[in-house]
Amino acid sequence: MNKIFSFKNIFLAAVALAASVPAVSAVAAEKIRAGYLPTTGHAKFFVAYEEGFFKEEGLNVELVEFSNSADGIAALRARKLDIAAFGTSAPLIHISRGADLRIIGGVMGEDAAIFTSAKNAGTLKTVADLKGKKIATVRLSSGDAILRGALADAGLDWKKDVRLFELKNPPAVQEAVRTGQVDAGITWGPYDIRAEQAGLFVAIRSRDLYPGHPCCRLAVNTASLRENPEIWVKFLRAFLKAEKFALTHKDETVAHIQKYFEIDAETIRKGFYEGFLDQTTDPNLRGLETFWKTIRNSGFAQKDIDIAKVVNVELYKQALESLRKENPEEPFWRELQKIFQQRN
Repeated sequence: MNKIFSFKNIFLAAVALAASVPAVSAVAAEKIRAGYLPTTGHAKFFVAYEEGFFKEEGLNVELVEFSNSADGIAALRARKLDIAAFGTSAPLIHISRGADLRIIGGVMGEDAAIFTSAKNAGTLKTVADLKGKKIATVRLSSGDAILRGALADAGLDWKKDVRLFELKNPPAVQEAVRTGQVDAGITWGPYDIRAEQAGLFVAIRSRDLYPGHPCCRLAVNTASLRENPEIWVKFLRAFLKAEKFALTHKDETVAHIQKYFEIDAETIRKGFYEGFLDQTTDPNLRGLETFWKTIRNSGFAQKDIDIAKVVNVELYKQALESLRKENPEEPFWRELQKIFQQRN
């Protein structure tokens, strides 16, 4: 009896202990591996993670850093990532080569710049002035594609009239210009600010060449989009919350960016809030169609694709509308819906 009684006590104690422990959700948070670049323009990844917006949407997000678009898109195609934001040209070029990817939103727009040494600043005022020059780029970056398109628009053939050097990352581009190995370089912000801090000169900005052009886009594998579209609506909701947060919480946003991007706070603030950066999450279908025509005309892309068929704007629309319904009086959501109508 004593033995039976002791078992009974143990059982009752276990029940009591279980009752005191918070219940675990029956549905685990969705695990998502998201690829990003260490730059101010990718702040929504950092803000959404640090402010808990991903968790609010039931997502367990792992942020994975890459130094360039080419390596990142390769990882996405190999299913080592679930979602990625690497340039505009990178996903589109890969899709034109048979990659089964889809674009569902944006991270940033504009923000690229062509820079040169102070010595050459007086001779580089237009893209046509690049004829015969050596130029450093980051392979498959948006700026790289913008440069090729702008050269074509200026009547220059990037295969013959200039010498392009595809480097690994923005610091390598800056160093090549600084040491005189090349005459000019093009990269994204805030490396334009870093270039100026190093005594270099920003000569031409991408927004002056193609106003409103898209930059990094959110891309996913088509199979993932087909199997579980609601996950990506949640992801876009988190991104939209981060976009809204960054607009009014500048100090916190700068601090979040610093955790992922080792650069001083003042440069981050200048690049993100005072620079040439479009921060909207909007897919910008019309901008992508114009961008694609630009790089097609330059001969950069060999095969054509129907942009409308590889960009899914409905998921973003659903995410935005759901946030608007939760807070119908919020002017920020109304403004984004206007932008959506204009761009898509």
